[in-house]
Amino acid sequence: MRTTQQPLDDMLRPSEEVAEALAQGSPVVALESTIISHGLPQPRNLEVAAELEEIVREEGAVPATIAVLDGVARIGLDSAGLERIATGSGLRKLGFRDLPLAAALEASGATTVSATSFLAARAGIRVFATGGLGGVHREWNATQDESADLDALSRTRITVVCAGVKSILDVPATLQRLETRGVTVAGFRTDEFPGFYLHTSGEPVEWRIETPDEAAAAMRAQDALGGPETALIVANPVPRDQQLDPELHDRVLAEALAAAEREKVTGQAITPFLLGYLVRGTGGASLEANLVAVRGNVRLAARIARSWSRED
Repeated sequence: MRTTQQPLDDMLRPSEEVAEALAQGSPVVALESTIISHGLPQPRNLEVAAELEEIVREEGAVPATIAVLDGVARIGLDSAGLERIATGSGLRKLGFRDLPLAAALEASGATTVSATSFLAARAGIRVFATGGLGGVHREWNATQDESADLDALSRTRITVVCAGVKSILDVPATLQRLETRGVTVAGFRTDEFPGFYLHTSGEPVEWRIETPDEAAAAMRAQDALGGPETALIVANPVPRDQQLDPELHDRVLAEALAAAEREKVTGQAITPFLLGYLVRGTGGASLEANLVAVRGNVRLAARIARSWSRED
């Protein structure tokens, strides 16, 4: 039986800027593209995409927004690529499992946490900033619904800076699953796991770090110890004075869950349904809290990447 192997360069293509930074050992931060294509309305999505890249540059690192265009995983987008992800119609939402088909069929799409983590690590990028991770869904015993993010992070050596997991999820079950799968979790200047829109989920986190240098030291220790290629999650809470009002959050989320059950929304449709309900039910306040979290995560990720690059 004859097999052919497609050259890696045909499927994974760093931008010139990213390739040069990686070759020189300069700090690089991976950014996902689903927030651009699926998470924000136009034209604000393109404005935010440019803003997040600028935050990375302000901190002395190179941004690498990741997406798949015409079957090629682009590690770093130019202005035309960002605009295409922000305005293109029919873009798919690509998780890790979708990447081979996207490559074979020359499809285009935005990458989720699982796909972005894999592609970033494959390209040699160690630090990735996002908003909130996926995790174990509520009513897991009945639905068996769990984000592919968890499996990807259990076998990908990447440092992910996030504001915890999406608050629509079962946070205690997600933390338990991360522990079971050997994913290291540390709170950044907090002893409580962040709640995405909220400063805290109310769940404790066992390890706390205070500086980007401590995060970089943990990354070096991961490599020195060896073992499974698992991720490091740096959980960075949204500032308390910029979080979504907790009472409003809890009330609207309860309404959203009830509406989803009433309308029999399940499977992949449940997350966008609940997040959209929260945006509408909070008058856009949940979206603003999300953006505050993402900005803070991107800035911290750039500082960690700089520490990692300096000491690598």
